[in-house]
Amino acid sequence: MKIHIIARGRIGRSPEGELVERYMKRLSWPYRITELPDRASNTPLPPAPPHSITVAMDEKGKTWRSLEFARKIGGWQDEGRSEIRFLIGAADGLRDEERAAADMYFAFGSATWPHMLARAMLAEQLWRASAILSGHPYHREG
Repeated sequence: MKIHIIARGRIGRSPEGELVERYMKRLSWPYRITELPDRASNTPLPPAPPHSITVAMDEKGKTWRSLEFARKIGGWQDEGRSEIRFLIGAADGLRDEERAAADMYFAFGSATWPHMLARAMLAEQLWRASAILSGHPYHREG
């Protein structure tokens, strides 16, 4: 199973970019990050491979505790999903066609987060899920 983050905007050499790189390097899954031009561009999403799932990051989405997030990813892995795609919109959020491509929506609470910070937060939660699923003790269980 591959993790694929598809994000609008270029993160570059920023503090958020350093966080994304730090956490993604620690993942136990192969991963890919695709950066698309910002919202003003008509660049479409890359096509979804067969047996993948697409999760749009959106403040109106479901919220999962870290343990629930890890279990959700573990379930997708057990189902034989080829890729989990996470969509992150630009500063103005997701485009209509990006929302339509999503199988579900995930949120880091009801607050609106800067899209570059949301990318770093997603990378950290993916690393945490990877650690939980590989059997590392999680101090906030229960």
